[in-house]
Amino acid sequence: MFNFKDIFSVTLILFSVIDILGSVPFVINLRKKEGKIHSGKATIISGMLMVAFLFLGQSILRLFGLDVGSFAVAGAIVMFILAMEMILGVTLFRDEGGSNGAGSIVPLAFPLIAGAGTLTTILSLRAVYETPNILVGIIINLIFVFIVLKSTNWLEKKLGKSGFAILRRVFGIILLAIAVKIFKENILI
Repeated sequence: MFNFKDIFSVTLILFSVIDILGSVPFVINLRKKEGKIHSGKATIISGMLMVAFLFLGQSILRLFGLDVGSFAVAGAIVMFILAMEMILGVTLFRDEGGSNGAGSIVPLAFPLIAGAGTLTTILSLRAVYETPNILVGIIINLIFVFIVLKSTNWLEKKLGKSGFAILRRVFGIILLAIAVKIFKENILI
């Protein structure tokens, strides 16, 4: 039932798609806007979305008459906007409800951690790997996500203000490139 090679493969695939390390500048920036990031809340909601999509993803999309490509394009557009914020140093995403921790859900839990790329990858993994192995891979990634989210204060202190500004723009460009890639790969499907 459990295959450690498959668990390792799933874990690495999801790790590269989630790219929580690459999202650290965005998380630090979000924390500055929101005042606080609820690491546990973001991790749990991301995990619930991933597990729900593992079991119900195709059905949910069919219910709304959507295909995986359309879902991926929508997520790519949101990622594109977030990347532009990081690169240009502007605020496009605003939480009208005030600082009540909503930023831990949107855009952190979804679409940054459990975004279109992650969710479509989970659907793809289901075609190749056994469900228990995918679940273990998801859990391992969520543990790592939680650790990284909890350590953003420490990372910010180590980076400093100028280091953070440089890193934010560099990873903004990387996030922009990922968004364009997801968009390009799914727009013609």
